[in-house]
Amino acid sequence: MREFDYRRAQDVPGALALLDDAPDARYLAGGTNLVDLMKSGVERPARLVDVRELPLDRVETTPDGGLRVGATVTNSDLAAHPDVRARYPVLTQAVLAGASGQLRNMATVGGNLLQRTRCAYFADTTKPCNKRAPGSGCPALSGEHRNHAILGASDNCVAVHPSDMAVALTALDAVVHYETAEGQGASPLGEFYLPVGDTPHRETALPAGALITGVSLPPVPVAVHSRYRKVRDRASYAFATGSVAAALDVRDGIVHDARLAFGAVASRPWRARAAEQVLIGAPATPDTYQAAADAELAAARPLPHNAHKVPLMRALTVAVLSELAEEATR
Repeated sequence: MREFDYRRAQDVPGALALLDDAPDARYLAGGTNLVDLMKSGVERPARLVDVRELPLDRVETTPDGGLRVGATVTNSDLAAHPDVRARYPVLTQAVLAGASGQLRNMATVGGNLLQRTRCAYFADTTKPCNKRAPGSGCPALSGEHRNHAILGASDNCVAVHPSDMAVALTALDAVVHYETAEGQGASPLGEFYLPVGDTPHRETALPAGALITGVSLPPVPVAVHSRYRKVRDRASYAFATGSVAAALDVRDGIVHDARLAFGAVASRPWRARAAEQVLIGAPATPDTYQAAADAELAAARPLPHNAHKVPLMRALTVAVLSELAEEATR
């Protein structure tokens, strides 16, 4: 590991100044992803700016009836918060599916959003990788890609985003708030993650040196009836092969509102807009759910070894929506 300078920030302006003052500096909160990348040599910061003690560790109700979640709220505290559990159960379920209890106790909301892909070629500095070394190539295209992207990929990168929490937040239309030396800013989560295109090393729309300060959740009545389902190779502590975050409002047998996002199928959490359009106003039946899944997956471009993700995501979508619709009739 490269030798680095360590500083602890006491407030947001101080954190911004400490990062601006050093080349190749990084913010450190829980460190559950960053420290691993430093050990492997993928990340080699000259300075770590510890932001864990900043006053960003609260979950608060917003004037519009939504929630504001501070960037240093731990994943454990987020999942256990009574307002999150009652009003956004899909978010609680996604966080609890994301890692071991020990990691959730350390990991933070801001860090979770910024975690890097678990593609083995990205993590191995002896291999080429356009995400880690732009222009070097993507060996996953012809190599090991069983758990890689089927939607929104390119010839430059087929890695997937690893976050469970971000999939739920995408379905909920969350907004990421940040601060720079020039002032405050915000980005809807649907625009926060950039399309992979020919610049896979550019993952988010955050300005250089920006510090995430929190995430806001708008009031989403349909979210009360929501669910997160994750398929993985083992029962716990594994990244997804595919996942679905869904919310459904069914009245008199008709879908009045629906939110849907897919995980582990693209370089970013994938909002299933085409599927939502099929669902809203249609009968709440398995045939409708099948049609919705097919509408979204029509754009899938699987590789030779991950074509199983297409029927997997179709079946997972139908199952989750069917369960939510059944609950609505009880």
